Amino acid sequence: MRNGVKFANYVGVIQIGNLVIEILPKADKATLSKENEIETYDKWRRVLLKMLAISGNLKIDSVSQSFLKKRYNSLLELYFEIYLNEVSLLLRRGLVKKYRKDAANVKALKGRINFARNIQENLIHQERFHTTHQCYDFEHLINQILLKGLKVLKQLSNRESIISRVNKLRFAFPEIKEINVDQASFVKINLNRKTETYSEAIKIAKMLILNYSPDISKGQDDMLALLFDMNMLWEKYIYRMLKRREDAELKIGFQESDKFWNNRAIHPDIVIRKKHLIDNEEYWKPYIIDTKWKIVEPSKPSDDDLKQMFAYNLYWDARKSILLYPKTGEKKDGKFGEYHKGHIESHFCKVGFVDVLNEKGELNMGVADDVIRKI
Repeated sequence: MRNGVKFANYVGVIQIGNLVIEILPKADKATLSKENEIETYDKWRRVLLKMLAISGNLKIDSVSQSFLKKRYNSLLELYFEIYLNEVSLLLRRGLVKKYRKDAANVKALKGRINFARNIQENLIHQERFHTTHQCYDFEHLINQILLKGLKVLKQLSNRESIISRVNKLRFAFPEIKEINVDQASFVKINLNRKTETYSEAIKIAKMLILNYSPDISKGQDDMLALLFDMNMLWEKYIYRMLKRREDAELKIGFQESDKFWNNRAIHPDIVIRKKHLIDNEEYWKPYIIDTKWKIVEPSKPSDDDLKQMFAYNLYWDARKSILLYPKTGEKKDGKFGEYHKGHIESHFCKVGFVDVLNEKGELNMGVADDVIRKI
């Protein structure tokens, strides 16, 4: 793309200094006019936020109508506000304390004396003891990550209201040591019953801290990129919506696995199982759904996709599979095409389309029924 940047299959937001670039999904090829640009932009932003919420990337109640009435300059600002709300709530409830080991000079003997250090440091001040002892305080990794998240947020935002809230929250924080936080820091976290209320704040802190690049290319502008793979987002949205329809006669599987070659495995996106009665015995009939976020023609699935679905049919003993795409324009499903080998019985695959939007231009919350009708 000349004189520009093209984002393939990613949505989200990039901030470089004061420049914010928001990348939204758009399941059609229609060009934008000046008249409908803002309306289309707002529509697809709402769609993205709802998808992020359903897929587990955004707190559900943050995408309520009342929350969205507030105008945000970007998706990033929405994440900022959610993070500040979560940290504020944790501070009001009281941050969790933990036990930790500390080595220091103390006036009252407690713990174990470090004799070498004690002689070295306290030969004159014999009223002191250098000991290793247990402390019960706020000085632990989870609280340190929250503090680091506030620091990063302040670096990124230029809105006075956000900076003011950050300053108030940092002032309310107990005195704890600031640390460097990286991917390994989050691996060490193990939330339990006492700390599970931290989960949303930690999730957003992780996104902010690990995707933050201070002084990009040794320049003066900090950068943050929060990007989501649209194929994965579409897959998770379809799965979560189908999962809501699960009942005594319908079971939904996600990313199931089976050995394919040596230690390699294959993973269909979604497996739908419908209960059937054969000679008064229950039988769960499998159907394979493979989701893809791209624009295709109904009669022209790629050979690679068809071969992949052939393998899924074979390994999951499924007679029908669907390559599922977002619907654009007036496209209709292709017909079930027959594979010529692989099963004793015939087995089939087709290209299917589902509407991303409903008649009101909002995210299609009836998509699960649309998918089930296709099988």
